[in-house]
Amino acid sequence: KRQDILLFSLYTIQESLEPFMKFSCYPVTLCLLLAAALPIRAQTTAAAQAMSFEQARAAFLERSDQLAASAKAVDSARLRREGMQGLGGPSVAITGMGYRYSANVDLDPDPARRALGNGISHLPPQLGGAVGQLPSLPANYDLQRKSNVASASLSAVWPIYMGGLGDAVRGELDAMADEALADAATSADQLNTLLVQRYFTAQLAERAAALRRRALEGVRAHDDAAQRMLKAGVIAQVERLQASAALADAQQQARKADDDARLARSALLRTVHVASGVGGVRPSSPLFVSSEALPPLQQFLDAAQSHHPGLSKVAAKRRQAESLHDASEALRKPQVLAFGMREVNTSGKPNWVAGVAVRWTLWDSIDRDKLSAAGQRKVEQAELTDAQVRSDIALLVEKNWLAVEQSRTQYLSGQAQEDLARELLRLRAAGLKEGTS
Repeated sequence: KRQDILLFSLYTIQESLEPFMKFSCYPVTLCLLLAAALPIRAQTTAAAQAMSFEQARAAFLERSDQLAASAKAVDSARLRREGMQGLGGPSVAITGMGYRYSANVDLDPDPARRALGNGISHLPPQLGGAVGQLPSLPANYDLQRKSNVASASLSAVWPIYMGGLGDAVRGELDAMADEALADAATSADQLNTLLVQRYFTAQLAERAAALRRRALEGVRAHDDAAQRMLKAGVIAQVERLQASAALADAQQQARKADDDARLARSALLRTVHVASGVGGVRPSSPLFVSSEALPPLQQFLDAAQSHHPGLSKVAAKRRQAESLHDASEALRKPQVLAFGMREVNTSGKPNWVAGVAVRWTLWDSIDRDKLSAAGQRKVEQAELTDAQVRSDIALLVEKNWLAVEQSRTQYLSGQAQEDLARELLRLRAAGLKEGTS
């Protein structure tokens, strides 16, 4: 009976571990169940590899694809932030061009010719005659020009004042990097929970399978006794059928327990990334239950409020909303930048230009007031979400603290039920021996 209570209690504690893992209280929670219970006799092959929980955890964290993916996401966010560190600084570019051109211009000298004729008529006769002997202008003139040209120029732009836009963008990227870190911490806690479940569930399943096999042996012996008693005329046929039905049910339960244990072993193998053909893994850290009371509830509440990755993510979301609001406000301010360009020539005196430009949007088709209000609403949403998350965390911590404490006390109070079960077993065995039961 006490073994059944052990199974029930540990399954309950196992379910209660998950929320505590999410509160980043993993070391404290694991210490709640200090070694005090019987180790499991593993039903695995002789070639199974003995693995403690710490060894399994190290192998799991080293080979986990999900953790590796979370690390890549963190690296991506960090590198993106580092890449934008110089946002708002100067930029220098060099431009080179090579081209061929052909220009054709048709000039009409007739207006100039008429103007020249009018001017000659006003000259003295001796001068007018001399000028009149000059060749006359043609009726039209075609100008053609072809050439190959190569040029290069160096340009620079330096934003002097952008209204705080650069700081707003960098602040948002910082918040996005913190959000990636919070997601990675959440994934790590969830994977720790998964490992705890699968490592100790494998032992629980082995214990359950062993209990079912022992129960099957007892029911089979009871069935044999019922068959002998039926032949002796001590019991009726209906009682014999009841014993047969009990045997069939025990066989089915034993097969199911064996299948569950096999599935639990396979899940543990896949969790620690050990190939199933190498003999398997035999958990060497035994099941245990703490005989000491849990630390005060407030200690868990304080730890959750300080270290819960969900709170870090909400805080990062709030900072992103604030940065977006700051960026929206920055676009409403004037922008000042310096610029310059210089031709790069091998000979001659190069052309160059330099100056300062100011841009201030006086009117835009976008309603920036409403965009600013929308950004402020996002900030307020993040604040309200933070308050709700803190309340939910406190409630869930208290719920699981009570569940763990209830399971622990239930197991420790199982001695009376075990004594009663042993006495009942003794009486049943005596009655069966005397033929009265």
